[in-house]
Amino acid sequence: MISSIDIQHVKSEFPIFDREIQPGSPIIYLDSAATSQKPRQVIEAITNYYEQSNANIHRGIHKLAEEATKAYESARARIGNFIGARSQREIIFTRNTTESINLVARSWGKANLQPGDTILLTEMEHHSNIVPWQQLAQEIGLNLAFVNVLDNGQIDLEDYHSLLEREPRLVGFTHMSNMLGTINPVADMTRAAHAAGAIVIVDGAQSVPHFPVNVLELDIDFLAFSAHKMCGPTGIGVLYGREELLEEMPPFLGGGDMIKRVELTEFTTNSLPYKFEAGTPAIEAGIGFGAAVEFLESVGMENIRLHEQELTAYALDRLEEVPGVRVYGPAADQKGGVMSFSFEGVHPHDVAQILDSLSIAVRAGHHCAMPLHEKFHLPATTRASFYLYTDKSEIDRLIEGLYKVKEIFN
Repeated sequence: MISSIDIQHVKSEFPIFDREIQPGSPIIYLDSAATSQKPRQVIEAITNYYEQSNANIHRGIHKLAEEATKAYESARARIGNFIGARSQREIIFTRNTTESINLVARSWGKANLQPGDTILLTEMEHHSNIVPWQQLAQEIGLNLAFVNVLDNGQIDLEDYHSLLEREPRLVGFTHMSNMLGTINPVADMTRAAHAAGAIVIVDGAQSVPHFPVNVLELDIDFLAFSAHKMCGPTGIGVLYGREELLEEMPPFLGGGDMIKRVELTEFTTNSLPYKFEAGTPAIEAGIGFGAAVEFLESVGMENIRLHEQELTAYALDRLEEVPGVRVYGPAADQKGGVMSFSFEGVHPHDVAQILDSLSIAVRAGHHCAMPLHEKFHLPATTRASFYLYTDKSEIDRLIEGLYKVKEIFN
């Protein structure tokens, strides 16, 4: 199948692509795995809130407060529908994916885990799905186990099922690796984890923006993702959680809005989702998040996925042409639009700097996946990542840039 995205129309919706850093040279933005660009619709939604309805939410009864509250809660409802949640009560606004995972660790984890319990993760996790569990393990006395990643960049499912025999209390894994681009079989992994008696948390930071994700179909217990990677603003993310789990969990932070009643010696928590949303939130970011989801829905998540599949296959073929370049991760049909690669004899930072001089933005470093880089004996990689506004001509520009790198370093 071929994507029906009108790439030029889509790109025209993003004001940043009107900018030229080098005269006559448009921006080639290949760093969407770090953060996406923002369409005019999102920028205008944020501006409109500040210009027309700026007020705090949930507490006021005046017109501005009612407008702001309606816009914010409408965004929550749209996001819930976007991922197939059963109720708005299951959509908790956080600052980002990292905070969402920390919320689960600090609330569900501290309330349910005991010394000696096992948490099962994978070697391909982002630091955000490793460090919170390391902190909790040190505090409580937990055991951490990690599923092997094969040389082809895929999860070792035989090792995964073997480790499930240890009966972990919680299993956490990324839906799509931010370094390898590997798309993991979430439904199958979740089914096996539940059969072993575990709760499942999925890092959806790289999946929710790029292809359809339905929490009920996948049967996951928790899903964490961020607005800024899906055409939305920075500073806001979501934790989806099964309502019955969230109801039993203690609040993560204390203060205003997460309470129903406060006395000098005790308090009563608010109902979901507000129990986990202490203090004044990033109201404009929530409204912008809703606008981002509306924009993505107008393009179509299936269309975005097909478009990125085409780009991924094309990019892998083109990168193979460049002598000295090695791309990490599985084949095109098993990965998303993320190309982490090494260039023989050239440090990734040098690659990125030369490409930047050509107005090509890529990422160089460990991409918050140091254990995975260590597994492949890499100090760092260069990463090019794509989104709905990327086209094949920009990949061609990347290849031209890499030949320029080769020329400079002989």
